[in-house]
Amino acid sequence: MNNNAQKNIIYSIILLLLVVIVYLYRQNKEGSEDLGAITTDAVGRMVIDGQTMGTSYRVVYLDPEGRNFKPAVDSLLLVFNQSLSTYISDSEISRFNQSDSLVFELPFFLPVLESSKEVFELTNGAFDPTVGPVVNLWGFGPGGPQLKDSVNINAILPRIGFEKITFDQQQVRKQVPGMYLDFSAIAKGYGVDVVAEYLESKGIENFLVEIGGELVARGLNDKGELWKVGINKPEEMGSASELYSVVALDNKGMATSGNYRNYYEVDGLKISHTIDPKTGRPVRHGLLSATVLAEDCMTADAIATALMVMGTEKAIALQESLRSFEIFLIFNDASGELNSFSSEGLKPYLSFIHE
Repeated sequence: MNNNAQKNIIYSIILLLLVVIVYLYRQNKEGSEDLGAITTDAVGRMVIDGQTMGTSYRVVYLDPEGRNFKPAVDSLLLVFNQSLSTYISDSEISRFNQSDSLVFELPFFLPVLESSKEVFELTNGAFDPTVGPVVNLWGFGPGGPQLKDSVNINAILPRIGFEKITFDQQQVRKQVPGMYLDFSAIAKGYGVDVVAEYLESKGIENFLVEIGGELVARGLNDKGELWKVGINKPEEMGSASELYSVVALDNKGMATSGNYRNYYEVDGLKISHTIDPKTGRPVRHGLLSATVLAEDCMTADAIATALMVMGTEKAIALQESLRSFEIFLIFNDASGELNSFSSEGLKPYLSFIHE
């Protein structure tokens, strides 16, 4: 058995033990509080939902036994956040940001570092979890909207760059003091994968997991069809709930990133929350939304973020060169008209609502 296989087995055992421990703690603390799911039909279609990572989650799964996995999923996500949430002061990532190194205690930090490094290299740095301080500097943090001058940005840029983060199987280290890691552009996708892996460990073959719009589908729905999910029309062009297209997910992870939801204007200049890690400045291009389908949601989430930095043409070029994921882009073309692009592998699974 190779080291990776041994590591995966150990992580799985640790994960299940953590779920049991936290579940027992919550049961003892909450007593008889109703944590139930609902069964909607005779085939064992179960629906559970809740709150996590500052957003909501929803899981639909088919289980003839009608088992309620909500307590376990809530416990699992609680432990997940204790590793990767920057909003928890004593989480692993918060403790790392306050120091120069961290020895891993939970089984989540290392996999997200490994995936981040892979996507960072694939996208030539367009995806970079160290860019958070510049994002905050531009006013997309607690301080609110505010333009910054070049002096402030240039002072922070030396602390930006994922290549300055080193790690092995036991710990992660900073090569430059004052660096800050933020996995908000990949953590929801990873959380979806973690929940999906838990369901699979329980013998569930047909399910759809969603956290804050990031998804993983496995198998078929209760009608015997592929799970279908919508891609929202950019809000600038319509209401937030209006769909642009629908995708049938064939055992894939899917994530969407967009510029149209988080921006502000100063003197008619639109400031996007998508910051180019290399320049430290907001991107300025016509790409409004990037949806990525990949084998896992963590990869899809990170690549979707990178494509929003790269813009339409570079995003298409990257997909066509790698062919390891599929994309659906919504953008303003040269004439300012709303347009879209779908990669060839996605087209059989895509249906349009927008005309």
